[in-house]
Amino acid sequence: MRDKVEKALEKIRPMLMADGGNVELVDVTGDGVVKLKLTGSCGCCPMSQMTLKMGVERIIKQEVPGVKEVVAI
Repeated sequence: MRDKVEKALEKIRPMLMADGGNVELVDVTGDGVVKLKLTGSCGCCPMSQMTLKMGVERIIKQEVPGVKEVVAI
């Protein structure tokens, strides 16, 4: 599942990088929780939680069956 999540993140990264940010995959748990670290301008942006839930999580769930939640650490 980790490889599939990485492939999904590769689709998302260009959008984040356009605003000076990025995302780093930290872990994928056995129960379908993806743990990410938002970096660059995404790490301190007040809209980062909305980006995470409405953008990143939505795309990862579409691309990778079995993902239940995406959380920032």
